[in-house]
Amino acid sequence: MGVYQVSQDKSVKRERRTPRRNGKGVNKNLSKNPKTTEMPAQTPVTTELVENPNVANDDFGQDFGGEKTLIGRRIIDFMKVAKPFAIFSAILTIITLIAIFAKGLNLGLDFTGGVSANVVYEQPVEQAQVQSALQSHQINDGAVQYLGSNKEILLRLPPQEKIDGLSATLDKALDLPNNNATIKNLDVVGSQVGNEIYLSAFGATAVALICMFLYVAVRFQSKLAFGAVLALFHDSIITVGLFALFGWPFDLTVLAAVLSLIGYSINDTIVVFDRIRENFRRVRGISPTQIINLSLTETLRRTFMTISTVLLVVLAMLFLGGESLRWFSVALFIGLILGTFSSIYIAATIPLWMGMSRKDFIVEVKPEFVEEEVVFEDRNAPIYDAEVLELNPNNLNKS
Repeated sequence: MGVYQVSQDKSVKRERRTPRRNGKGVNKNLSKNPKTTEMPAQTPVTTELVENPNVANDDFGQDFGGEKTLIGRRIIDFMKVAKPFAIFSAILTIITLIAIFAKGLNLGLDFTGGVSANVVYEQPVEQAQVQSALQSHQINDGAVQYLGSNKEILLRLPPQEKIDGLSATLDKALDLPNNNATIKNLDVVGSQVGNEIYLSAFGATAVALICMFLYVAVRFQSKLAFGAVLALFHDSIITVGLFALFGWPFDLTVLAAVLSLIGYSINDTIVVFDRIRENFRRVRGISPTQIINLSLTETLRRTFMTISTVLLVVLAMLFLGGESLRWFSVALFIGLILGTFSSIYIAATIPLWMGMSRKDFIVEVKPEFVEEEVVFEDRNAPIYDAEVLELNPNNLNKS
């Protein structure tokens, strides 16, 4: 403990060693005892971590994602529940794969081929009335659903043998007593064309996944690329599998939603990967798990802002977009939730389990590029023989 003497001479300037307490330049502790006041011993500030970032410290590691409680902490321990979520994702993926191969997709007209017609009635109509009118004219296996209101319907029929005169036949069959029908749009797709579209669509999805893998592998690291592609596969398979599990119609609009969520998910994943690479190079002395937690915490606000704004648009399309955008919005809604989840617990967790470390992001200098240490000989100094330790006249400097 040191003793601080307060000078009575106002002309002598003294160095302030304590902070101002009342905001007016008067220290309350000094005012109580103007003669002598003991000051608490100051703890020296350790600058070893600042000067040498390679030195690990327990307190430093705790500040960047230690295994303490989350209350009042800046770093969220995402990896603490990584295994339970990984098991949940694996079970959900297996269930959806079984649904796809066992039950199959309820493919729409775009893939199976057939006839699609938008019909508008003058008065509200029941779906059962329309199907009965079609069956009375020998038109079977027709699917009828509303489009926005009970006056407008969407009629889907399997591929027809006779295409000529189909519009007039449907116009006559759809007319009800005191309720005339008007066909606004009539689309006919052949079964062969639908099969080609089906194969081309899923081929495009596979090519997109391969390109994503190559981009992340070149731009970042192969372990991160494997995690990113596995996350995209997880998002697309579960989304498509839920459509197969519940029997929802799967057409080109739903496939467009799946491709859109692949692009959204890889965008969110790239942001997380960029922060992970930056923190592996910037922060030292902590474990890779703490690096992942730190990176995910730093990007959490951006992820929340992005997902919230996109979900507002998707929900608006789901409830206000009508029947034509219904399943497109449903696929996007499911994919957005899965994409945010997979960016944290699949794309960032799988590389960690594969042994990702700081060495994966640091470029090591090759041996042939290491500079050799060159020692210049002082020609003015006497040189002694190594064996006899005597002055060797042959090595003396010649003037």
